Amino acid sequence: MIDFSVSEGVAHVVLNAPHKMNSLDEAALAELSQAYDQAAQQVARGEVRALLLRGEGRGFCAGRDISTVTPADDDVMGYLDGKVQPLLEKMSAFPAPTFAAVQGACLGVGLGLAVATDVVYVAENAKIGSPFANLGATLDSGGHWLFTERLGAHRTLDLIYTAELISGAEAVNSGLFSRAFAAEELLERTEQIVAKVAAGATQAFVASKELVAEIRDQRVGLWQSMRAENKAQAALCDTADYAEGFKAFQEKRAPEFTGRG
Repeated sequence: MIDFSVSEGVAHVVLNAPHKMNSLDEAALAELSQAYDQAAQQVARGEVRALLLRGEGRGFCAGRDISTVTPADDDVMGYLDGKVQPLLEKMSAFPAPTFAAVQGACLGVGLGLAVATDVVYVAENAKIGSPFANLGATLDSGGHWLFTERLGAHRTLDLIYTAELISGAEAVNSGLFSRAFAAEELLERTEQIVAKVAAGATQAFVASKELVAEIRDQRVGLWQSMRAENKAQAALCDTADYAEGFKAFQEKRAPEFTGRG
């Protein structure tokens, strides 16, 4: 159910099970993990410089496929702790910029896929939230962190207790994700942006990705972060793209980056 292809430096990872809103079972998680491994290998060879994740059909991902799950026999820790979290950590650490185009339902593990992606663009009518109150379960796949970090504790618990979903437009207005587009424009607009990023200075982008992750995960302060920036900038000085960027500026032309160190 996971389609993978590469075109003009962009790895396209597609959840392709629209008949079940791209919900994910353990086999699909394994396929998705393999797709990211394959894309990372192509980053190392200079063939991939950005990644786009999307879902086929009306929904991005409705979460875990529970159609055949029996609660009494369910290995929740095996699924979430053993399968989902390692995948999300792998996605977050992907060695190039990552983007997601989110339409329709983005719930549970689907929301986790968005949490683990660098930049998320959503359809204005996307549906995002925590429907778990209706299952007697709780929000998982990093949802508590995402909502609390970006919406605050009060709004987070409101969404969890009521199981109400917010639209993509509201999610962006609330600071949850980056940009919202009309549903019919989402994929085209996202692909245009990703193509531009894939032609950029990949190593500089990765340096920023690592700096932001350090601020997010380790809560580093201003001066510690600034020292890390200084070191990252010094390391970039030795890259071909750094030299090309300065040369292009001085020659008053557009730079032609290769994405290599």
